[in-house]
Amino acid sequence: MQRTSVTDDDEGKRVVNTNGEKIGMVTEVRDGKAYVDPDPGITDTIRSKLGWGDADGDDYLLETSRIDTITDDEIRLKH
Repeated sequence: MQRTSVTDDDEGKRVVNTNGEKIGMVTEVRDGKAYVDPDPGITDTIRSKLGWGDADGDDYLLETSRIDTITDDEIRLKH
């Protein structure tokens, strides 16, 4: 079953557009909201995979209304 609400387990997942192109990575999930870094470096990637995510000024709030599906590997956006 696919879901559309984010959980802490989604930190570190790639965010892709409808064409499957990576547009960023979830760096932090706070209060059920995902924050996305559009250009994560290796340090950001490792920190998020370890659950040490921390959104900063370069990260953007991902509106839940924009989420099409969440899988084990990625968050796919709607058109």
